[in-house]
Amino acid sequence: MVLITGITGLVGSFVAKHFLDKGHQVAGFRRANSDLSLVTDIQSQIHWLEGDVLDVLSLEKALVGIDIVIHAAAVVSFAPKDAELMNKVNIEGTANVVNACLDAGIRKVCFISSVAALGRKLPQEYVEGQQVTLNEKSTWEEDPLNSNYAKSKYLAEMEVWRGVAEGLNAVIVNPSVILGEADWNKSSTQLFKYANSEPTYYPKGSLNYVDILDLSECVYQLVTSDIVGERFVLNAGTISFQNFFEKVSQSLGKKAPTKAVSNTISEILWRVEALRSWLTGSTPILTKETARSSKFNFYFDNAKIKKQLNFNFRSFDETITRVSQNLLKKQA
Repeated sequence: MVLITGITGLVGSFVAKHFLDKGHQVAGFRRANSDLSLVTDIQSQIHWLEGDVLDVLSLEKALVGIDIVIHAAAVVSFAPKDAELMNKVNIEGTANVVNACLDAGIRKVCFISSVAALGRKLPQEYVEGQQVTLNEKSTWEEDPLNSNYAKSKYLAEMEVWRGVAEGLNAVIVNPSVILGEADWNKSSTQLFKYANSEPTYYPKGSLNYVDILDLSECVYQLVTSDIVGERFVLNAGTISFQNFFEKVSQSLGKKAPTKAVSNTISEILWRVEALRSWLTGSTPILTKETARSSKFNFYFDNAKIKKQLNFNFRSFDETITRVSQNLLKKQA
């Protein structure tokens, strides 16, 4: 049986559906108050287990009779107020999962990390607009471009590598921005919501992306293979934010943004958002971290996974068309 943490999120829900389609039994590890909206269509097919990655006893109990663990549970936020919780869940929670899997003798573990864990650092002779390429061999360096989220995922990876050194059969995947049919107000689907509002501005820089269906297939193939002790960048390609919003807006039947956000305006906007967030208690749409990192062109090389699995990623247009149509149906 396959146990999935974070099963109620975008990644966990689609990975669960993929394993079910392949004929596997799936156990879902979730908190008592989890939102089940992304798993309503498979809810009756899941063996549900309540617990928390911060509750070691609940983890140990959940792993009885489990062969494979997909650890997708995480807090994803670029808001400074969430840093403490994010560190606790992402780092301590992953350490707990690793330890519990070692104790239970789990056959295979897949950790859903992020390209953010590769670190972002500009070369010394960086020229504005230059593309900076990172891959699985990139080493982490402290840099202002690395968000609190990136640091938490990097340190979470360190817990997995510790587990590997202690005998854990694990693989790590590092997806870029995951495009998929989720809630309009959650995860990367908020990019579609932004396009749907017919905004005036788009950010400079570029976006690396991967289809949730491709991610799910890669996870499945890696978990059912003999590959252990390696990590893989999952990235279909890169596209400028301008082209991204043009294509998404078109697929949603909306007007595309026409003006690039200048560096000066970007610096003003994140400060305004920080004030609004403080006054209302809401999550900021733009933060200091996202404003400054979006100006640069990073590319995450996918050569390793393509060679290892002989894998071909879906085209951007195919992904955008499917996701947009699905979201519009939900909206209707």
